[in-house]
Amino acid sequence: MHTPAWIPQDFARVHVRQVAAQHAATELALNIAQHLRQAIADRGVAVLSVSGGKSPIAMFEALRKQVLDWRKVRITLVDERCVPTSHADSNAHLVRTHLLKDLAAHAAFVGMVTQETDPLPSPMTLAKAAGLSLNAAGATDVLVLGMGADGHTASLFPEAPNLAEALDLNNPHTCEAIELAHPPANAPYARITQTLAAIVSAKHIVLPISGADKLATLQQACVGADMRWPVSFVLHQTQTPVELWITP
Repeated sequence: MHTPAWIPQDFARVHVRQVAAQHAATELALNIAQHLRQAIADRGVAVLSVSGGKSPIAMFEALRKQVLDWRKVRITLVDERCVPTSHADSNAHLVRTHLLKDLAAHAAFVGMVTQETDPLPSPMTLAKAAGLSLNAAGATDVLVLGMGADGHTASLFPEAPNLAEALDLNNPHTCEAIELAHPPANAPYARITQTLAAIVSAKHIVLPISGADKLATLQQACVGADMRWPVSFVLHQTQTPVELWITP
C-alpha cells in the first residue's frame, strides 16, 4: 500500500505502515513482541507502556500469546482514569483482563493507581506517585499510543487548562494530572497521564489509527503541531521514532 499523499514527506521520525483491518492486531502484536525480544537481548529487561480504551483490546489478546521471556517484561500505563484498580473503567483493569493472561501472565505490571477502593488521593498526588513508579520501572522500550477523533492521545485532551504544561518538552515530571475541559460522557473521570516529555523518552512509539473519523483528524494533525490536536505534538517531534499503523 502507498503512503497517503497527506503524510508530509519531511516527517523526521514518522514511519507509516498500512495494514488491512483483519490483520492489524496480529501484525502489530508481532512487531511489538520483536521489539521486546530485542530489548531483552540488549539489556536483560523490556518495558512496554500501553494505553487504555477499547481500540487496543484485540492487539492485547494477540500480544499475550507471543512467545518471549515475559518474566523479563514490565508493563506500565501511558495514562489512567482516577478510579480504584477494581473499577471496570480503569486502564489497569483493562490490562489485567485482556493482556496479563496466557503467556503474558508472567509479566510484571506497574500501574499508575494502586488503591483498590475509594477514596483515592487527589489527582496531583496520584500523578506524583505514578511518576515515581514509572521511573522505577525503567526506560520504556515500546510505548503504544491511541488517538481519539478529537485529536487527544494518552490523556492529553484538547482545551485542557494545563495542556500546554503537559506538552512542554522541558517539563521535568513524568506524569501530570489533567483537568478536562469537556470530560467524555462515557468516562467522566479525572485523569493522570504521561507528559509529552515522558512519552518521547521511549525508545519506540507505535500509534495505530483506524476509522474514517480518526483518519480525518490525523490528516489535520499532520499539518503541524497544533494545540487543537494534541497528537500532532507526538507526530512532529524529532526525538523518537513513531510507527504510524494505518488501517484504511
